Amino acid sequence: MSRPQHFGWFLARGFGPQGWGYPALDWDYDWTRPEVYQDAARTLEQAGFDLVIIEDAPSLGSPSTIDLRVRHAFGGPKHDPLLLAPYLFQATRHLGVVPTVNPAAYLPYTAARQFATLQHLSGHRLGLNVVTDTGSARHFSDTPQLGHDEAYDRAEEWLAGIRALWHSWDEGALVADRETGVYADGVKLQPVRHRGEHFSFDGPLNALPFTDGDPAIVSPGGSGRGLGFAGANSDVQLALAPLNEKSVRDYRARVHEAAIAKGRQPEDVKILFAIQPVITTSSEEADRIVAASAHPDDAALVQIARKQSSDLETDLTSLDLDKALDLSIFGAHVSRGSIQRLIGDRGEDAPLRAHLTALARTGRITDRSGFVGTAEEFADLVEELGEWGNDGVLLWGDFHPVTLHRTLDELVPILRRRGILRREYADGGLQENLRAF
Repeated sequence: MSRPQHFGWFLARGFGPQGWGYPALDWDYDWTRPEVYQDAARTLEQAGFDLVIIEDAPSLGSPSTIDLRVRHAFGGPKHDPLLLAPYLFQATRHLGVVPTVNPAAYLPYTAARQFATLQHLSGHRLGLNVVTDTGSARHFSDTPQLGHDEAYDRAEEWLAGIRALWHSWDEGALVADRETGVYADGVKLQPVRHRGEHFSFDGPLNALPFTDGDPAIVSPGGSGRGLGFAGANSDVQLALAPLNEKSVRDYRARVHEAAIAKGRQPEDVKILFAIQPVITTSSEEADRIVAASAHPDDAALVQIARKQSSDLETDLTSLDLDKALDLSIFGAHVSRGSIQRLIGDRGEDAPLRAHLTALARTGRITDRSGFVGTAEEFADLVEELGEWGNDGVLLWGDFHPVTLHRTLDELVPILRRRGILRREYADGGLQENLRAF
């Protein structure tokens, strides 16, 4: 029997227009209401998934790219995922729910109190996907926008402050003795006076300590600074890397080295490689899909450029497809990892057409050139990742029922029969499920 792995779902559109741009939109689900998200959460829990991560971007982007981001709903609108989380907790018993949060948007004391409240309300199933996007900075203050590495510095200060507040109740501070009528021992509450480069606040926190661990910290980011942040701080790392043995092992080694450097154990960070599979009913269907993607026309390339423009907050649609891409057009706030995913190994001298064409092309799971294939073929890939020491897989997509069932209906039984996907949850919330194997 194969080694079990952790599974998560990345809600790539966030709390936004689920199914927009696809024929399934005519199912007429209302993306602003909780029902479609609750149905999806119950499906993932029935499937044995550990967690769902809800993407977010609090900003519609720079003034020059707002139209690009909203015209086809690539970058917005988005409602606040933190406020969606209680509805998902109410609909499930075991699934971890991980809204995306930005340190720029939450003062540490307010964040610590709100997150602690959700951790208790959910039975210790809250996670926090900590992102360092600085493009939204102007919405929160007139402080100058931080650079890439400085944003990680702020995030580490923010997270350390929140954790200090969460643990400002020493052991024994909560008494709750009905006989004596003493609820808490104020002598055992720590003041937590923080005066840092980015934040200043005092404690202790006006919220109870946790019985089953802190909220799980999740982080994305493939830069050296991002991997260092994950090793030092995260319980789960959202990993993006080529899925060959060398790349997977090298990526994991870098995160583990960062963890060890901070006095942690490698197994403290679960690394989930993000994959967006296209599950087909047959190998012949998969071959047809791949062949059809080999020669995209200009209309298809423009559509990809629109999405990339939204993700990169940089208008690519106005550029000449047949000229080299000038990387100086990307501002300092744009993730280096996002730029690298656009240009791949083609180099800076390649024309924009080459980059977009590469993104348009799909590949077969069987030869590891892509993620189109049958459920059995995808299970083979996941099994192979496990042989390389992988901790788990993060699938991508909308929370539209058609998306979930098209991906999972055949896949879940196969993964379970192979012993890769859990059948039962541990007691104690998200952290306990992450530690289960």
